[in-house]
Amino acid sequence: MQVLPLFDDAYLRNLYAGKKSSHRAIFKYYHERAQALCKLKKVDLIILEKEALPYIPFWIENFLMPSCIPYVVDYDDAIFHNYDLSKRFMVRQLLGRKIDRVMAKAAMVVCGNTYLGNRAKKAGARRIEIVPTVVDTSRYSPGRMRDRQVPVIGWIGSPTTQEYIRDIGSVLQRVCSEVGGRLVLVGVQQKFLEELNIIHAEIIQWQEATEAEVVAGFDIGIMPLPDGPWERGKCGYKLIQYMACGLPVVASPVGVNSKIIQHGENGFLASTLQEWEWALIQLLFDSKLRRSMGRKGRAMVEEEYALQVQAQRWVQILKAVAG
Repeated sequence: MQVLPLFDDAYLRNLYAGKKSSHRAIFKYYHERAQALCKLKKVDLIILEKEALPYIPFWIENFLMPSCIPYVVDYDDAIFHNYDLSKRFMVRQLLGRKIDRVMAKAAMVVCGNTYLGNRAKKAGARRIEIVPTVVDTSRYSPGRMRDRQVPVIGWIGSPTTQEYIRDIGSVLQRVCSEVGGRLVLVGVQQKFLEELNIIHAEIIQWQEATEAEVVAGFDIGIMPLPDGPWERGKCGYKLIQYMACGLPVVASPVGVNSKIIQHGENGFLASTLQEWEWALIQLLFDSKLRRSMGRKGRAMVEEEYALQVQAQRWVQILKAVAG
């Protein structure tokens, strides 16, 4: 197997630092991807993540893709909404149906949830499989059981998703200042934390090598989301990370979150600010509840959301397509 990423580590470092990559660097990434597509003559199967060339019209991307090699395309986000719900008229006109055409031409479309699967069905995809997002459970381990005086409420993400935290900022301010909690945010920008104005809060820079260890250092994992089209397509990756580390979770009941969280068993679903505050207070005050929910969450991940479980499904999918 050969892996050909579109972007490199320098792009990710810029992203997490809140910087934009130069036009020259972006052109280089796209040029290298186009060259790589043209050289794919001797492979049996292509596994495509979402699309080959983001923001490039389908007819150009399709021209560069090897016509005689089948491809499996994988979605864990509703990226079609980047195009069909874009505020820019030209993007909607040129790219609004691009992902539908990529799905329709694929030998197989693999989706992380039914929202994405329903879009693939409407697009005319020939074969669709729903495979949930997973983590490697040998990499994510439950942390040592703790009875901290000040438990840690944690969130992991990126500058592109940090705005979701703002929706429950007032609740986080209260529970950290009045109830007794500490907030740890992984992957957000310093300016954003200053705007939240939460005492007992800190930022940890995201690094792939340390993310599992950092998440295991939380006591409670959170995932606030607005109920929008893009968010309904999310696959709950950070919830699965938290649960794999044996943490109880609190999340908005949006999309697949409502499937992953068994309310009152492995975490709480919270729609309103009052529900968010109630759920966090329950978990901050009750270490036994945190442990109990954490164990149930970890068990569910091992059963359904583990690489060790779903890898065999991927093998079967690829064999079925490659013949």
